[in-house]
Amino acid sequence: DYPIEDELRLLLVSLPQTGLDPCVQYFTSLALRESSQTLAAQRGGLWCFGGNGLPYCETLSKIPSETVELFCLQALVQHSKVSSHCDKIEAKGGLQLLQRIYQQRKDSAKIQRNIIRIIGNMALDERLHSSIVRAGWVSVLAEVMKSPHVIQSSHASRALANLDRDMVKEKYPDGVYVLHPQYRSSQPIRADILFVHGLLGAAFKTWRQQDIDRHSDKKASEGEEDYSQCWPKTWLASDCPALRIISVEYDTHLSDWKVKCPVEAHRKSIAYRSNELLDKLRAAGIGDRPLVWVSHSMGGLLVKKMLVDASKNPEMDKIVNNTRGIIFYSVPHHGSQLAEYSINARYLLFPSVEVKELSKDSPALKELNDDFLSFAKDKKFSVLSFAETLPTHIGSMIKLHVVPLESAKLGIGDLIPVDVNHLNICKPKKKDAFLYQRTLKFIQDVLAQEL
Repeated sequence: DYPIEDELRLLLVSLPQTGLDPCVQYFTSLALRESSQTLAAQRGGLWCFGGNGLPYCETLSKIPSETVELFCLQALVQHSKVSSHCDKIEAKGGLQLLQRIYQQRKDSAKIQRNIIRIIGNMALDERLHSSIVRAGWVSVLAEVMKSPHVIQSSHASRALANLDRDMVKEKYPDGVYVLHPQYRSSQPIRADILFVHGLLGAAFKTWRQQDIDRHSDKKASEGEEDYSQCWPKTWLASDCPALRIISVEYDTHLSDWKVKCPVEAHRKSIAYRSNELLDKLRAAGIGDRPLVWVSHSMGGLLVKKMLVDASKNPEMDKIVNNTRGIIFYSVPHHGSQLAEYSINARYLLFPSVEVKELSKDSPALKELNDDFLSFAKDKKFSVLSFAETLPTHIGSMIKLHVVPLESAKLGIGDLIPVDVNHLNICKPKKKDAFLYQRTLKFIQDVLAQEL
C-alpha cells in the first residue's frame, strides 16, 4: 500500500545501520533522510544529486519518483556488497520488491541496471540462489541477456554466471564483467584478456568503437554490421572465440555522489584500488589461464601496480606467472600535463587525489615504474604501447596532449605513435583500422600456443 520509494526506504531502514563501512553508512543515511518533498522544498525546485544540479521549475513540489527510487537503489547496491546485508534484503522481501520495481520501470534503463546489479551481488552467495530463482529472476535475466545494449546484457550475464554453479566455477564480484563468452559454451577457454579503463572511463564506454561520420564514410553506412558498441565484445570475440574477455569497472567519476564520503579520497588512490581489484580478479579466476592485460591512460598505471603488488604476494603468484603480455594505450608512465594546471581547472577534470598521483615526475610514479621494469624484464613480458599524437579538447578553453610521447615511453617493448587524441587512442574506427589490427596481432602472437 506504500509508494515504491517508501517501500525502498523501509527496506533500507531495516538493514544494519551500525558498524558499517563509512561510505555505505553515508549514502544510506542520505537515502533515508532526503525525501522527495523535503528536497524540493529546501532547494526551491533544484534537486542536487552527485554534485550535478537537475533543474526543475520553481513551482515543482515533488521530485520525480524515478529519481528518488534511483537514489535508494544506489544505496542498496552498496549494501548488496555486504553478505550479511544480502541475507536481510532477502528476509525482508527485497527480491520480490525489486522484481515489482523492475517490471514497473521498464522505461528506465538505469533503474533496471541497478536492480540487476543488486541481484548479481546477492548471487555471489550460494545460500540465496533458491530464493533468487523463486522470485522469478532467472527468466528476467535470460531475457535481458538478449539485449543489444552491451551494458544491460553484461550486467545480466554477470548475475547468471554467479547463479550458475554447474558450469561456472568463477565468481564475478561487483565491477567485473564478462564480455565473452556470455552464454554456456562447450568450447574450452584457452586464455583471458583483461581490459582496465582509465580516469573518467568505464568498463564499456572506454572500449567502444570511435564514432563514424556516416556522411563521409560510405562503407560504414553500407555495412552496418561492422559497427560495434564495444569492440572487445564483438570484433575480438569473433576473431578469438577461445578467449574469455573481461572488463573491469571502478569509480573514477568526480561527479559521483560518493566523492563526498569522508574516506572516498583514500579509496581513489592507485594503491587502494590495486588491492581491491586483485582480490576481485582472483575470485573471477584471473591467473588460472594465460593472460593479456589491455589498459588505457591511468588504467595502465593500475595494471603496473597490480602486477607489482601481486609479485610480492604468494597468493597472487598465478596472476604474475600467467601474464603473457600487456598493451598500454597512452599511459602516463612519467606523468600527465593535466597535473600542471591550476587546482581549480584540475578539480573540474579529475578528482584531486588521482591528479596528484599523475604529477609529472612524481616520486610515486618513478618508484612504480622502476619497480615494474625491474621484474617485468625478468619475467620477459611482451609489451606494446600506443601513444597519442593529436591534442585533446578539454572543455572550450583547454587543448593539450594529455599524455606526451615521452611520458608514454615505458622503457620496454614497442612504442607506436598514432594520429588520434587521448580519448580515441583505444577506440578504433573500423575493424580493419590499424589500431585494432595491431592490437589483434599482438594478442594472437603472445597467445599463439594457447590459440
